[in-house]
Amino acid sequence: MRILHFADLHLGVETYGRVDPATGLSTRLGDFLSALDEVVDYATGEDIDLVLFCGDAYKNRDPGQTYQREFAKRIKRLSDSGIPVFLLVGNHDLPNAVGRATAVEIFDTLSVNSVTVAGRPETHLISTKNGPLQIVALPWARRGALLAREDLRGLSSHELNEKLQAILTDWLDAEVAHIDPDVPAILAAHVAHSGAVAGSEYAMVMGRDYVIMQSTIANPAFDYVALGHMHNRQVIESPVPVVYPGSLQAIDFGDEGQEKGFYVVELDGSAGRGARLKSYDFHPVTTRRFLTIDVEANTEDPTAAVLDAIGHRDVKDAIVRVRIAVSGEKEGLLRDSEIRKALGDAHYVAAVSRDVHKTHRSRAAGRAAESMSTLEALELYWRSKQTPDERIKTLLKYADELIMESSGPTP
Repeated sequence: MRILHFADLHLGVETYGRVDPATGLSTRLGDFLSALDEVVDYATGEDIDLVLFCGDAYKNRDPGQTYQREFAKRIKRLSDSGIPVFLLVGNHDLPNAVGRATAVEIFDTLSVNSVTVAGRPETHLISTKNGPLQIVALPWARRGALLAREDLRGLSSHELNEKLQAILTDWLDAEVAHIDPDVPAILAAHVAHSGAVAGSEYAMVMGRDYVIMQSTIANPAFDYVALGHMHNRQVIESPVPVVYPGSLQAIDFGDEGQEKGFYVVELDGSAGRGARLKSYDFHPVTTRRFLTIDVEANTEDPTAAVLDAIGHRDVKDAIVRVRIAVSGEKEGLLRDSEIRKALGDAHYVAAVSRDVHKTHRSRAAGRAAESMSTLEALELYWRSKQTPDERIKTLLKYADELIMESSGPTP
C-alpha cells in the first residue's frame, strides 16, 4: 500500500508575485499550482493507493472562486483516476463562525467520488486497491466551540488552549484503544506538537497555537503519523515516524534554501503491527527560489561591491532581496539604478535595503515611494524602527489580510 502525504498548500499566497499577462493571474498562483500538479502527476503515474492531504488548502478561510476552481480541478483528476483522496481540515480552512462551512467542505457536500473530508476528530476506514486503511483524523480544533460552553466562559486564551489540549489528548488516547490491530493505521493531524520547529507558518498564524505533546501522537499503535501545519519539513523517527512534509511551495524568506515536496509511504498490510512500515521517502517538487544577498559595501566604490556580489549569485527567476551594509559616508555613492539593472533577471525584487552604520537606517535605495506596494512600504518602515524579523512577518500577515478584505474578493 502506497500513500502520498502532503500538506500546507496555501493557495492564495501571492506576495512577491506579478501579473502573468497570459492569464491575468498572479505568477505566484502559478508557482503553487505547478507544485500541486507535480503531486497529482506523481500520484496518477506511480501506482499510489491514497493521497493524504493534511490541511491548509488555502491561505485564507474564504478563498476566491479562482483558487477553489483550480484546487477542485486537481482533486477531480485524482478522483477520475480512481485514487482515494483524504482531505484534512487545517486552521486556514476553518471559518470564523462555528456554523459556517469549511473551505474544503464542498467535496463532502457534493459526495465527490473517492474524496473524504475530515472536519472533526474521527476514525475513518478507507478502502484502497491494496486493502483497508484506518485513518485517525485530528483536524485543527475549533476553539470557538469551547467558547460556547457555559463552564468555560471567562477563561483566558492560555487557559482555553490548555483545556483544548487536554480534551484532544483524552480523545486521542481513547480512540487509539479502539484501533483494529490487524488493519494498518495512521494518524492524520493538523497540529503543532511539543517537538515541532516553527517556520514560515509563524507569519500566517491565526491566533496562538495549542500544542499536543509529542509523546501523545507518536503512539506505536500507528504505523505512521502524517502531520500538517509546520512549514519546515521535519521528522521524528521514534517510536513511530512523525512527519511534517512542510509547505508544498516556498512561501517567504523563512523558506529560503529549503526543499519542498511530499512523502511517499509504503505499508505492508499483511504484516503485523510494528512491522508494516517499509519506507517513507521524500520527493521534492520544483519551487520558486528565495535568495538573500548580503553585502558589506564599505569600499571606495560601494556600488561595485554590490554588483560583484550579485554577479556571483544566480538571481534568474528568483525572488531576491539585497541587504547592503554601508557607512554613512559611503551611502551616497550607491547607484540604485545600476543595482536594480543587475537584478533584471530576477522574478521579483523584494527589497534593496541599506543598513547604514551609526544611523541604522533601512530604506529602499533611491526608490520612489509611489512605486512601492503598501506591504513593501510597511516592511521598510518597520525595519527602519529596528523591528525584529519575526514581528515584521506577523505584522505583514495581518496587514495583507486587511488589504485583501478592503479590496473585496479575489476574482
